[in-house]
Amino acid sequence: MRCSPRSFRAFFRLQIALLPGFLLLFSMAARAQTGVYATIDASDFQTPNVGWQYGPTFGLYHDFLHAPFVRIGFDARATLLGSGSTKAYMGLVGPHVQIHPHVIPLMPYGEVLIGAGHVNVGEGFAKTDQTAFAYEGVIGADWTIFPHLDWRVVEYSFGGFTDLHAQVSPRTLSTGLVLRLP
Repeated sequence: MRCSPRSFRAFFRLQIALLPGFLLLFSMAARAQTGVYATIDASDFQTPNVGWQYGPTFGLYHDFLHAPFVRIGFDARATLLGSGSTKAYMGLVGPHVQIHPHVIPLMPYGEVLIGAGHVNVGEGFAKTDQTAFAYEGVIGADWTIFPHLDWRVVEYSFGGFTDLHAQVSPRTLSTGLVLRLP
């Protein structure tokens, strides 16, 4: 089968026209960044007769879009707060937006997360031991201390659970480490 010069030129023009799109697509994929993190948390449940609760958060974020000075992606995390008869365990996921100024190694970020959580608070008739829809707003800042290691200087989250018999609205302060994968 022979290819005419006219069809060859049309095919060549199509390749040239598609080349910028492929380059953009592959450059965005090459710049994608994934990080895993662990933090230690101190949380006030905003519930009567319940003091501060402590525990870890483990998570993973993946930034798939890199605009100048901004990274956009998603975050998935598990939070395990409390001890004894007072606990709140949450699994959350949502969008992650991080400002990356390039001038200083401080990178502020914000997230809005939703998921599910299990709450165990109270005693007797006032006891709540239930799984419910969970939500959380997060703001924080990471500081690069080594090429692929960040210190999560501070993170503040505020959230809650729907359809519980008790009002549980954790306000949490965290600090920890982030390992950015190459």
